[in-house]
Amino acid sequence: MDSVSIVRDSSLTGSDIVGDLRLDWSVYSDVGRVRDANEDAALVLPGRYLLADGMGGHESGELASEAALLTLAEVEPGAELADTRDVLDRLLVDAQQRIGGIDGFSDRRAGTTVTGAVLVTDDDVLHWLILNIGDSRTYRFQNGTLQLLTRDHSQVQEFVDAGVITAEQARIDPRRNVITRALGAGMSEPDADYFSTPALPGDVLLICSDGLTGELPDAEIAEILAGSDSAEDAAASLVDAALFVGAHDNVTVVVVSVRSDEESGEVGGESVETSEDTPT
Repeated sequence: MDSVSIVRDSSLTGSDIVGDLRLDWSVYSDVGRVRDANEDAALVLPGRYLLADGMGGHESGELASEAALLTLAEVEPGAELADTRDVLDRLLVDAQQRIGGIDGFSDRRAGTTVTGAVLVTDDDVLHWLILNIGDSRTYRFQNGTLQLLTRDHSQVQEFVDAGVITAEQARIDPRRNVITRALGAGMSEPDADYFSTPALPGDVLLICSDGLTGELPDAEIAEILAGSDSAEDAAASLVDAALFVGAHDNVTVVVVSVRSDEESGEVGGESVETSEDTPT
């Protein structure tokens, strides 16, 4: 397995070649302007881009997010979609057990969200397999449009689904930090959502903690992505924008710009084709 490092309170930028795709990526993680410690963490490996937002007090939260990412790092990219999902299911159970063994530093149980993307093969075509537990998010920016690929597992999302509040009201609702699914946190077993979509040159993936989406509306996120010259520029600009408006929570983003192996261009470049998305 590739060498594994956790990105927290720092930034990292690089590029991977997987199959016939070049994946330019950048991670920025910041404690924000209010919190004392950063419970967010990110992991980038070729074809695997994951983020976790820990909870349970800063010691427990940091340990939980790190345990989740180090465990999920064992998944290998490029395998068949169904096989990869089975592996992820097994690794999530392993991560749940590791997190359950964390000694508590407070009355709160250690836990974490987790989301991100793994490259898989489906009918001999590279796809992203998107994973999500909790309220961290994975988006795709394609042809100038930002699309949320995950669904928040949160109390306010249930209110939005029921028509009680709007998505914009949910961003500032005082109950927005109450999540209904997590890895650890006393939950009985992991309950992940999966989603697959073709990995197309021109697309940009954005993986982020709620420290970004709690500060910036989707329209502003899309505007920043459209105006960025690179994955590094996009990630830095998104975190800077969240810091500018207060950054009341930790802010972590992973931006992955997908290109063909020979292609170069701006982050917001047009996709060569549109894609059909598949819940799995």
